[in-house]
Amino acid sequence: MPDLLTAALGHAERGWHVFPLRPDDKRPAFPDHPTEQCTGRDPRCRAAGRHLGWEDRATTDPDRIRRAWSARPYGIGIACGPSRLVVLDLDTPKRSAEAGGRDGLAVLAELADTHRATIDPTYTVTTGRGGTHLYYQHPTTGPTLRNTAGTLGPMVDTRAAGGYVVAAGSTVSARPYTVALDVDPAPLPTWLADLLAPAPMPPQRPVVVDLGTGRAGAYVRAAIAREVDRVTAAAPGERNRSLYVAAVALGQLVAGGGLTEDDAHSVLEQAGVTAGLRTAEAYRTVRSGLTAGARRPRQVAA
Repeated sequence: MPDLLTAALGHAERGWHVFPLRPDDKRPAFPDHPTEQCTGRDPRCRAAGRHLGWEDRATTDPDRIRRAWSARPYGIGIACGPSRLVVLDLDTPKRSAEAGGRDGLAVLAELADTHRATIDPTYTVTTGRGGTHLYYQHPTTGPTLRNTAGTLGPMVDTRAAGGYVVAAGSTVSARPYTVALDVDPAPLPTWLADLLAPAPMPPQRPVVVDLGTGRAGAYVRAAIAREVDRVTAAAPGERNRSLYVAAVALGQLVAGGGLTEDDAHSVLEQAGVTAGLRTAEAYRTVRSGLTAGARRPRQVAA
């Protein structure tokens, strides 16, 4: 436990935001519930007035780190987004035929050769299964990079905003993660940043909802506008939770007959994507919120 505490403090001194993983495991130790099941009973969620996931809980505060890692031999997770890191996760094939027998390092080297680039030294960790994590500084300009799986090629994933890595000093299934090269992370090469940049979103066509006229229509129209504003104005880290709350509210109106489910889903999904959520994430959150809201119908007076 002292070694894990020392390692966690060392990562935080670099400005990397750490959080506890379950001992000898990759999974976050806290919270024990997803966003859509947050009841506010968790002390940190209750204090914040909203769901706090592992990324929200990641910290560089040495006092908080000492309290956590003095309690149990937690593994160490590094939240890449708050730490301004992009980590290349270079895997090793589990079967000889996988990726033609090449590991992620070989795939990356071939990709660099194609772009007439080199893989220069940067902070490097050897994973428990013999893979490699290359740490880079997130670009200071351009779009926010997120996690990818196979975008650069087989055996090569990335962790960035919304993702985390198991840090050196931890173990997973009794296999240690160790520092292979202890230098400051290099800036992410431009050619890699260009390949990892998310594709621009196509122009969004406004969702038109026919609510008719009269007091009921005006009420529902105002409710939609209020919930869309809730989502699009949400701060990073709060967008998914805000979308869920908005979906619960409109789900009540759907169940009460004031709005069709298709219209509610279309409006909210577009709001979530506009706010910066991925389409699949927005779809799942809206679906879950509408279902929860349907349990408490709310009717609008004519």
